[in-house]
Amino acid sequence: MGVLALQGAFESHIRILNSLGIEAIAIRDPESLDSVSGLVIPGGESTAISMLLESNQLRKPLEERLSDGMPVFGTCAGMIMLSTEILDGREDQTPLAAIDITVKRNAFGRQIDSFESQLDIKGFTYPFPSIFIRAPIVESVGESVNVLAKLDDQIVLCGNETTLVASFHPELSNDLRIHELFVSMTI
Repeated sequence: MGVLALQGAFESHIRILNSLGIEAIAIRDPESLDSVSGLVIPGGESTAISMLLESNQLRKPLEERLSDGMPVFGTCAGMIMLSTEILDGREDQTPLAAIDITVKRNAFGRQIDSFESQLDIKGFTYPFPSIFIRAPIVESVGESVNVLAKLDDQIVLCGNETTLVASFHPELSNDLRIHELFVSMTI
């Protein structure tokens, strides 16, 4: 399993995947991307990640792997990157279109507005502790998208056959269930 290691809390994702018995490696170039069966795109700053994909020659290989059905999990900025449309992105910011969603960046406010919440997630027997930091929201979903959790009627977790996206940062929690859900998608 790979974790995009250009920006954000990639080390936390690697640590969690390793704790689940999954060999996880940092992805910084096209060669390492070729060696993995799934990918996590962590939070960070979506415009910076977009530019770093270009400067590291990763955009095209990543788009190819996604179109071939490689499983991918995006958190916060990763959700933004995997969307089909970014309502308030920069003009030069092109999403990867792995999941048919439209997102709005920083929808819950600035860094100072960060918060924690207990989310009821479809398929989970008890709430998931969720940390929101400058989090996006999903404004709309296509027919192929399964909504897994909402916060105040705002979609914050959803997926399709190969893609899982979260507005929040499950890697900052001690609860491994969302990473386990993603790993189950790769088997």
